[in-house]
Formats: sequence, C-alpha cells, structure tokens
Amino acid sequence: MIVFASLASLALAFPAFAQQVNPATFVGKAGDCGTGYAAGSRIVTAAWLTGLGLPDNGGLNSNPVDPTNNPSKANPHSGLLVSKNGPTADCSSSGANITKVKGITLTEIGFDIRNGSHCSGGSPRFDVQASDGFHFLGGCGNGTQTPAPQDPQWTRVRIDPTNPSQSFPVIAAGATIQSISITFDEGTDTTGGMPGLAVLDNIDINGVLVGAGKPGENGKGGN
Repeated sequence: MIVFASLASLALAFPAFAQQVNPATFVGKAGDCGTGYAAGSRIVTAAWLTGLGLPDNGGLNSNPVDPTNNPSKANPHSGLLVSKNGPTADCSSSGANITKVKGITLTEIGFDIRNGSHCSGGSPRFDVQASDGFHFLGGCGNGTQTPAPQDPQWTRVRIDPTNPSQSFPVIAAGATIQSISITFDEGTDTTGGMPGLAVLDNIDINGVLVGAGKPGENGKGGN
C-alpha cells in the first residue's frame, strides 16, 4: 500500500455540507511511492455519484412510504466511488480530501462501506497528518464493523485514533489535526470483496457525518 502526502486536508458537516469530502486522485512518478513501485498510470478514479450511496437525509435506503426517498434532487443517494483499475504496485491512488479539519482534536473517524467493496487492512484508510506526526488510520479491515443503520447491505466502520490496533501509530493525547485524507491504493491484484473498487458514504469525523462533496474528475458530485 502507498503512503504519500499528496491528498491533503478534510472535514465534514451533515446535512449542511459547509465542510466537504472532495474526491481526488494521485498519479506519481517513478520513486514517488518508494521501493517496489512503478511509475503511476491513469488507472484511478474518485467521484461522488448519484444513486450509488445511501439517502442523504439519513433515512432508510428503500422506503416507498417516505416521499423524500423518491428519486429527486432533494435526496440523491450520493455515494463516493474510489477505484484503482490495475496493480497495487502502480504508484497511483484514488480517495478524497476532507476540508476544515485543521486544529481539531480527533476522537472518532470512519465511514459506511457498501458490502462487497474491497475492505482490507490497508484500503480504504485515512491518512492523517497531526501535530505529533503522520498517522495511518485503518484501513477498513482493521476498524470496528457493524451493520449500517440505513441499510444492512452496508457496513459501518469506526476507527479509534487511540487504539494501537487501528491507528498506526496512535495519535497522542492533545495532538491537533493538520490534514486528513481518504486513500485507496490497492488494486485489482488483491483479494477480498471487489478488488480495486469500493463505495463509501457517511464519512464520519468526531461523530459528524457527511454524504457528499465537490464533483470528482469523473462524474457529478452530491449536494
């Protein structure tokens, strides 16, 4: 898995979306990702896509009695697609930057992930730069998993930044955040779920959720 600093800051708010989870991709040159990685290729994509995620009003995923769940601009069911369509050793990744987290103290972080997505100890994960250094949080497979409340076909993943089995290394007490990004850098040569692809929603920072961001390079964004 690739660790790099090219995907920078993030934060969130739900439902106002004053803070955002903004899709991003990284394609590196030879040497950017360290020993064992080839120069990157354009095999990565990240985008919020309408209809791919959970209801943006927090309701159930399928509820015909509730008119707010009908297809409309008011509740587009946006989901964050992250994909790497090639080998893990390619120096490239998809993910997202979360805005407006600088200076916060991180107590909880996570996301909902659609069942069948790639979910390993390395991807998707959070890369966090804090006042005490760089931290690798997750990945998905190291988090605490429960059925997502909006749809049991999704899984809620929560990561404790003070748990040494979930945060590498743990974030020191009192440390403040400089930037947070979601990174997906494992490709189609991996196992588990759908290799090289994941769908995320309800990105959680300190118990506050966001379900959309600015448009990605391939597709329309959510609210």
